[in-house]
Amino acid sequence: MEANEFKTTVLPVRLRLLKYACHLTDNQEDAEDAVQEVMLKLWNSRHELDCCRNIEAFARTLTHHACIDLIRRRKYERLGKDCEPMEFLSHIPEYLYEIKDEIRLIREIIATLPPLQHDIMHMKDIEEYETEEIAQITGCSTEAIRQNLSRARKRVRETYLAIIRKRNINK
Repeated sequence: MEANEFKTTVLPVRLRLLKYACHLTDNQEDAEDAVQEVMLKLWNSRHELDCCRNIEAFARTLTHHACIDLIRRRKYERLGKDCEPMEFLSHIPEYLYEIKDEIRLIREIIATLPPLQHDIMHMKDIEEYETEEIAQITGCSTEAIRQNLSRARKRVRETYLAIIRKRNINK
């Protein structure tokens, strides 16, 4: 891949990668660092990108890994080099474990959605794609995207509340 092709193929993906990195890191500066690192990796391996079927998916995976590495580095820096990670975990309040269980439950509920609703909800709420972008990717109309997203959110909410009610009754 030559420089001009790189500019037209890879650089337009940068903004989406930045949005995704911001979502993962909750920090604009960290997200920019991660995306810059990814863009540099892509530039250095541009000659091998010709055999890549989906450059955006590949770049997204690289961004994901860069963000995870950055988050781990930051946690390690906060812990200090003398502190063992397990020692840090012993100070986490019990409610954080409960939140983790709730997130796991919601993910399980989302996984039970029909494939199209699952994909639309993931693209909109996790990856933060715009409705028009999702319509282009899925081949559905924007109105169909909105309807599927609304149905998916309603179903997740209803299932979640039913499970919570059931838990509270059993207590």
